[in-house]
This record gives sequence, C-alpha cells and structure tokens, in this order.
Amino acid sequence: MADTAGIWEIRSAEAGPRVLVLAGVHGDEYEPMIAASQLKSQIGSDLNRGSLTIIPIVNKSAFSIGARCGEDGLDLARNCPGDPESSITLQHAASVAEHIKNADYLIDMHTGGQLFDLYPLAGYMLHENETVLEKQRQMARAFGLPLIWGTDPLPEGRTLSIARDHHIPAIYVEFGGPGPIRNEVVSAYIQGCLNILSDLRMLDRETTHDSEAKYFVEDNTVGAGYLQGKMASPLDGIFEASVSVGEHIKNGDRWGIVYDAETLTAQDIFADTDGLVLFVRAIPRVKQGDSLGGVLKINN
Repeated sequence: MADTAGIWEIRSAEAGPRVLVLAGVHGDEYEPMIAASQLKSQIGSDLNRGSLTIIPIVNKSAFSIGARCGEDGLDLARNCPGDPESSITLQHAASVAEHIKNADYLIDMHTGGQLFDLYPLAGYMLHENETVLEKQRQMARAFGLPLIWGTDPLPEGRTLSIARDHHIPAIYVEFGGPGPIRNEVVSAYIQGCLNILSDLRMLDRETTHDSEAKYFVEDNTVGAGYLQGKMASPLDGIFEASVSVGEHIKNGDRWGIVYDAETLTAQDIFADTDGLVLFVRAIPRVKQGDSLGGVLKINN
C-alpha cells in the first residue's frame, strides 16, 4: 500500500484490473469521502490481484470552503480534462484526468451535496462500444443500488467523459445529499465498491447485491442526465417541497410551493410527467430558473 499526496494505492503482487475510485469531486459531498477512507481500511492487504487507487478528495479547493465548486468558482465535474497551468479547479481536473486515463475501471461517488436529495442510483454514459457498455451495466448491477440509469454519451467536461473517450468502463453513483452524515449512504458505497472488486475477482468476498435492480432505465435523449436543467422554478423565492425521493407521482400532482421573494404569495408547482421522484431541491432559497427537482420515467 502506498499513500502519496492524498492518493491511496493498494497493489497486489498479481497482475489484474486497475480500478480507480473517486470521491470529493464536489467539496460538499461528504459521505463518499468517508466511504473512501473506510474502503481503504477494510481492504487492507486483501487485494489478491490488480490494483486499487482511491482519491478521497479530488477537489481539495472546493472541500476547503465546503462548496460544490472550487475557490475559483468552477465546477470540476464540468471542466475535465482541465489545465495544469490554469486555476486551482482546472489543476485538480487535470490531475484526476491523468489518473482516469491510466485506469481500467472507474467508480465516481457523489451525493446531491447541500443542493439536492437524490434517490440512490448507479449511472453511466451509453457508450457506443458494446463491450464497454456491457461492462458498465455489470458494474452498475454489482454496485447494488435500486436504480440503474444509463444516459446519453454527449456531455463533456465530466470524469466520465474522460473515461468515455479512452474506452474505460465507468459508473457514477448518487445517493442522498444534505447533512447530517447519513451512515446508510456510507455503508452502501463501501459495499458497492467491494461488490465490484469481488466481481472483478480482485477480492475473495461474497457480493451482497440482489441480482436485479428495482429500476433499470436507459435513455439516450440528449440532456436526460442533466439534473440542473429539470423542473425550473418560475420565480425567485422560497421553495417548500411536497414530495420525497422514491415516491411515485403523476403528471399534474403538486410538487411543492414557491413563495414569491417580494410578496411571499404562494405559487403551486406541479409535476410535469408521471414517474419516480428522482431528486428534490433541498435548499429553500431559489432563483428563477433553478431546478426544483426531477421525475424519472420508469418503464419497468
């Protein structure tokens, strides 16, 4: 095992897959950071082939101010592959991009931060290479969260964009969001990583995931995976949600209320489609155009 500048590497004596686990791409998503630390401790010297690299806080600038974005105001998850000669977020993005290029598999762990509460999901880009795509499906199944969600492969600037361009199977996971720390998120993330490592025969452990996720959705619609673009607030004000993640909702059901910033007059917000409540805004203060949450159409 080697620890270098916040990057933890566990190597086996036997050749095998190189797995990269990321946390802290956003500085206010804390459960993945804790899960990364505990994953390192749980594996110890048990890796029987290949190597595991864990970066528990990818964006140290954002973490230092407890925010989604770094001190330069940039979102690392929109600015890969970055630039080692530019501002701090772009430097962090350039560093993590190099690690992704050297991996065989990528797991990028997230939450909704302080902004959104999210239904637990394992997601991936719908890669044009069928071998890469099937490996991503296998990783998502192994992780063991109730929703598997494949979305269009076009977004740029992501960690998964780097993986896509280098034909590296990659998933991201989302679960929860605003504090306090949720131990169920930490536990699910540790177990999910152990499951993938076991499926890759890097660990001699039994996996604990069910054979099938509760929901499996693949949607190639452009922008389907862009959460910040969904259900925009019609005005500035205070948002009060009427729904919780995991509920099923019908088109026209009340999503919540926005109280006008000037008059505090209440305006009802209604769901724009049938489906699963995928995520809900957690911060009450809202600007016109900010996302209030989103509904995922479910086919199964």
